[in-house]
Amino acid sequence: QVVESGGGLVQAGGSLRLSCAYSGSLFRFNAMGWFRQAPGKQRELVARIALAGATNYVGSVKGRFTISRDNAKNTVYLQMNSLKPEDTAVYYCNVDPPQYGYWGQGTQVTVSS
Repeated sequence: QVVESGGGLVQAGGSLRLSCAYSGSLFRFNAMGWFRQAPGKQRELVARIALAGATNYVGSVKGRFTISRDNAKNTVYLQMNSLKPEDTAVYYCNVDPPQYGYWGQGTQVTVSS
């Protein structure tokens, strides 16, 4: 189970920090990812963190977003800086590759221009 939080409405150039609280060994012992889905678009992986800590980002967020995890707190974070209107989406976390049935409700991020 995962619960995402931290979304909201922010002006372009602003920052948000998303949190994903997870429970269960599936999440604790696998790579985790932050995904997003904008209206009319497919869900996409934006950031990934391996169990050992290596990170990967989609090109559009490189240098602006930072993913991290705290296994002691069973939480994955996504620090989002220099936000752009095109970052507007519902953000979800899951293991990577994602497992059907383990999606949370997501958290809405809206960036105004």
